[in-house]
Amino acid sequence: MVEVFVGITAAVLIIGAWELTARAGLIAPQFLPSPSRVMVALWTMLTQQNLLWHVAVSTARVWCAFLIAAAMAIPIGILMSSYRIVGASLEPIVDFIRYLPVPALVPLSIIWFGVGEETKIFLLWLGTFFQLVLLVADDMRRVPQEFVEVARTVGANSRQVMTDVALRAMGPSLMDNLRITLGWCWTYLIIAEIVAADSGIGYVIWAARRFVKTPEVMAGVVVIGLIGLVTDQLLRLLHRRMFRYL
Repeated sequence: MVEVFVGITAAVLIIGAWELTARAGLIAPQFLPSPSRVMVALWTMLTQQNLLWHVAVSTARVWCAFLIAAAMAIPIGILMSSYRIVGASLEPIVDFIRYLPVPALVPLSIIWFGVGEETKIFLLWLGTFFQLVLLVADDMRRVPQEFVEVARTVGANSRQVMTDVALRAMGPSLMDNLRITLGWCWTYLIIAEIVAADSGIGYVIWAARRFVKTPEVMAGVVVIGLIGLVTDQLLRLLHRRMFRYL
């Protein structure tokens, strides 16, 4: 309860300082509009510009790309850490690709997939998968060898060692890494939604930028931040419920 109070107090102080700075005219409003103007823009976007529809579209894109990335990264990461030959073959490739800037791959993405939903999902997946696969591999490597040896001693087969020992041992850190990489996936949303998009929060922000509608740009950013905050808190709650023994 104390942590919630401190967090709310800090947020109120920051917003208050922002409001005072904007009202004092220390920064031009086209560069930093006041929170009150941002809230007015947000209300207008909700009531007149179908913002909730754009939020739903962006959320669907992010979760689709994230779930595909997780479904691929978890088994591949486990294989990379379990078999040296797999790790030696894939890790250099993964390391190479994960350092490539996603914006630089936008033209290739358009050539490969066109300008439809596939390109947007691919760009979001690209910013998530290669980071997550290495995190999963590290989680698997941190499973104590003693756990595996004890399981083998009592007669566990390879499948039982994986499901009853390894996955349970790496579960808490895996959940944390999934939560972190979901946040990374959201950070690539603007890049994905400037590719011939006509919907999504990224599209709304990009369209407002063209006409220097700074309050609307800030409102879109605030919406993404609020979605991230709520999602992160829900995943933290899920983590505590799933791993009560920690």
